[in-house]
Amino acid sequence: MISIEWIGEWVTPRESVMKLRIKGDSLRLRVGPSEVERLIVSGRIEETVHFAPGVHLTYALEISDGAASVSVVGSPGEVVVILPAGVAQAWADGDDVGIYAALPNGSGSLELAIEKDFACLDPGHGASQDTYPNPKGAC
Repeated sequence: MISIEWIGEWVTPRESVMKLRIKGDSLRLRVGPSEVERLIVSGRIEETVHFAPGVHLTYALEISDGAASVSVVGSPGEVVVILPAGVAQAWADGDDVGIYAALPNGSGSLELAIEKDFACLDPGHGASQDTYPNPKGAC
C-alpha cells in the first residue's frame, strides 16, 4: 500500500502536462496543443508519476513509422502507447478529438483513448492552460 502525505506547498504545474486516467481496463491520455506539437516533432512525449522513493510510473506516447496499428507496450514502471505515424499526423492536423482503440489484453480488451485536451467551460477553473478551444462553448 502506498501512503501519500502532503508536505510543504503545492507546486504550480508546468504549462502543459499530459494527463493520464486509468479506470479498470481503460487508459485515457489527454494532451494539449504544445504536447501534440512536441509529439509530432520529436516522436515521443512522456510524463512520470513518482509515488514514493524508487516507485514510479512513466507513461508515454510514441510515434512509429513501422507501426500498422495503435498498440501498447509495457515494462516494469513504464507504459508506452505506440501510434502509427500517419494516424498521429492526421489526428494532429485534423479536427478529430481523439484516437480510440480496443486492444486485446488476455482478459478481454484494453479500451484506449488518446484525446486532445479541451479548455474547461468553468471560467474559474485553473486547468485550462495549453488546451484546445472547447467546441461546446467559450470560457
